Amino acid sequence: MNHPDTILIVDFGSQVTQLIARRVREAGVYSEIAPFNAAAEAFARTRPAGVILSGGPASVVDADSPRIPDAILHAGVPMLGVCYGQQALTAQLGGTVERGMAGEFGSAFVDVADGCALFDGVWTPGERHRVWMSHGDHVAALAPGFRPVAASAGAPNAVIADDARRIYAMQFHPEVVHTPDGARLIANFARHVCGLTGDWTMAEFRAAKIADIRAQVREGRVICGLSGGVDSAVAAVLIHEAIGEQLTCVFVDHGLLRAGEAEQVVGLFRGHYNIPLVHVDAATLFMNGLAGITDPELKRKFIGKTFIDVFEDEARKIGGAGFLAQGTLYPDVIESVSFTGGPSVTIKSHHNVGGLPERMDMKLVEPLRELFKDEVRVLGRELGLPDAFVGRHPFPGPGLAIRIPGEVTRERCEILRRADAIYLEEIRTAGLYDAIWQAFAVLLPVRSVGVMGDARTYESVLALRAVTSTDGMTAEAFEFPGGFLARVTTRIVNEVRGVSRVTYDYTSKPPGTIEWE
Repeated sequence: MNHPDTILIVDFGSQVTQLIARRVREAGVYSEIAPFNAAAEAFARTRPAGVILSGGPASVVDADSPRIPDAILHAGVPMLGVCYGQQALTAQLGGTVERGMAGEFGSAFVDVADGCALFDGVWTPGERHRVWMSHGDHVAALAPGFRPVAASAGAPNAVIADDARRIYAMQFHPEVVHTPDGARLIANFARHVCGLTGDWTMAEFRAAKIADIRAQVREGRVICGLSGGVDSAVAAVLIHEAIGEQLTCVFVDHGLLRAGEAEQVVGLFRGHYNIPLVHVDAATLFMNGLAGITDPELKRKFIGKTFIDVFEDEARKIGGAGFLAQGTLYPDVIESVSFTGGPSVTIKSHHNVGGLPERMDMKLVEPLRELFKDEVRVLGRELGLPDAFVGRHPFPGPGLAIRIPGEVTRERCEILRRADAIYLEEIRTAGLYDAIWQAFAVLLPVRSVGVMGDARTYESVLALRAVTSTDGMTAEAFEFPGGFLARVTTRIVNEVRGVSRVTYDYTSKPPGTIEWE
């Protein structure tokens, strides 16, 4: 998607690069991310009004460390360097970066020494402000044209400015919430330094993406895979608005959905939107194939492959479809592919990321690939999807299969489905559903002794999970009010045969992930 007022973010491998994009968009400016080794191409395509250089795990002192492409470095556009981005700017423009005897990690303070466009209306000389640091190397000597404007205990050049070239750089991370004024600093770069108006809206994204879909598909036909979740539903409605009857939706019911979801999807698309829909009951196919599989990556890979196989069959039946649409999101991509394109830092694979078998002879349409989950919800409301559907908690493509560590069976799916329904029902009754990013139950491969009706039981253990988050990149466990978990536990143990014990997962992301597998 090309937008006339874009900020390009060059990714050097930071785990929080996605948050930079979020902060730019929160300022009303469209942003895109490109890995450093594909940034020159992205720069030529987007012709951005400014560039932000992310942090990263490498050291610019090393000869083979990532570099800023010359096409960007010398293009004359405003630039903002963050952490590694600051060090790369310094090293490549004639300054010196050294390995530190001791780094700064976590909360720190910077003292503002001088003013600059980055600080306008946010920081004033003489003030001290809290920031979040994560660095070992530091800028030892500035490149020609730069001046220091803020310092910390471990970084005398914590913020540097070259006003003439409109290049600014900081050692700390403004994108994280632990830097309280970070979002305002990024907004200043986008608006004051780059001169953008900050008027990008989801309505504008909708219009631009519809134009993109029409330009890509032309007179072709598209099959859109509905998984039962919000992402694929929003993608389908957006594509239908763009090309109408050229779209056929295929809903693969793999038997791994939550209670009542299959009926809701069919009713919404056939009844409310009158979108052509093929409903494939593939539960037996998926369950038979999952038998004996316990490794979570093998589960995902099997489900992804089978998902594609079903589409291949349906494409042959429908005939003439040259495109497959998917609800791929930004976090899906960043968790599946490292910034260098290699497999070494893959966290987990996603069944809807990574292309299609060549034999399918179809091209991908991924209209949501640039959006975060909460932005997809905004787009869904913009498209007129019912709020009760758009506001549903995220649900993974592999469904309940990755909420059942160990072997997946019909019996275990049904136990989990009933327990999860009770949990979500109690959350809604308590008026807490919209305060939680994602809530679900996990059926553990553990059995526990219990006592029911004066008799010994030996049944499964269930874990409950609920987190708060903005975009799914980081998350904290939700703190339920007193008595809630006890009430839910009592209902589940009494009403779901096969569960004798319930636990609650307090793990944040990081170090954990939101899902268990």
